[in-house]
Amino acid sequence: MTRDRVLIAPEAADEGTRAAIIDRARQRGFRRFVLRSATDGGSVPGEETVRRTGDRLEMGNSDGAVTIHRVGGVEDLDRVLAGAADGSTVAVEWTGDRIIPLENAIARRGSRFRLWTLARSAAEVPAALGALEHGADRVVVTVRSVDEVDRLERALEGTLPSDLAWITVPAASIRTAGVGDRVLVDTTSLLRPDEGLLVGSAAAFLFLVTSEAVGSAFSRPRPFRVNAGAAHSYVLMADGTTRYLAELAPGDSVFATPARGPARSVRVGRIKIERRPLVMVTIRDGERDRTVFLQEAETVRLASENGPVAVTELRPSAPLHGVRMAPARHLGTEVRETIEER
Repeated sequence: MTRDRVLIAPEAADEGTRAAIIDRARQRGFRRFVLRSATDGGSVPGEETVRRTGDRLEMGNSDGAVTIHRVGGVEDLDRVLAGAADGSTVAVEWTGDRIIPLENAIARRGSRFRLWTLARSAAEVPAALGALEHGADRVVVTVRSVDEVDRLERALEGTLPSDLAWITVPAASIRTAGVGDRVLVDTTSLLRPDEGLLVGSAAAFLFLVTSEAVGSAFSRPRPFRVNAGAAHSYVLMADGTTRYLAELAPGDSVFATPARGPARSVRVGRIKIERRPLVMVTIRDGERDRTVFLQEAETVRLASENGPVAVTELRPSAPLHGVRMAPARHLGTEVRETIEER
């Protein structure tokens, strides 16, 4: 869920706070607004601005003025949907239940008209965007303070990194590495066998560790799980930053992908850290050795040119997929500085 379908409606009493809300929203990448005053916000190229007067939205396009319908029960919803013209925009504000009636509206409208819904807070936005997987076409969210912009941003997914430098390099060595703390990442999404997380000992090169969507002769498939590696390892987050595996927490958004995409953001549901035997996988990238430490187990797999390969079956020269990254990081964010990681 991204901010592309979200319109921020500043509702603070004073003009200064409304202006601060809009400024913060622009800094956070929001480009759509519903404004009550012509003096709020100004005009910025590339933005979508809708004026609200009472219960009407002045769309500024072929829709003209759109009435906001308040729906509190089944009869209200039936009346609104029955009166919706093909190709029109319908705006709904829920006065009672909000999720099931939105799902009903999405199911019944098909592609006949565009559906907008109003949210009273940031907490209501994810459900409005994700109802029946597709969600409303637009969600107008009331924002009363600058802090609420930050809460809204945390509730949404940002733009995924799209310029990753994928390469395929041969494994140089695989050797045992004693016992260490390894991190299982259980996500709230089901992953395909070729999907996984980008993990490595250095930010400069991250290996693609695939999911446990394929089990073994002695274990069931667990497609929600990535046995991601040792506690010290970097993992790529959905916003393009890195974090140590041991720092992940439920609710965090991580970058899940097959080799060379398409990628998606998935949420961490649980982290489990246990002492297990490890292996160190090394590749040679230019002048540097790059490593990843993984549990020695048949269900732990790296993405290769020949499909996911278990670390217990991995041999030197196996062509492994990975991503080159900028090596310098400060609290997970890329910085420009001189750094050498070994």
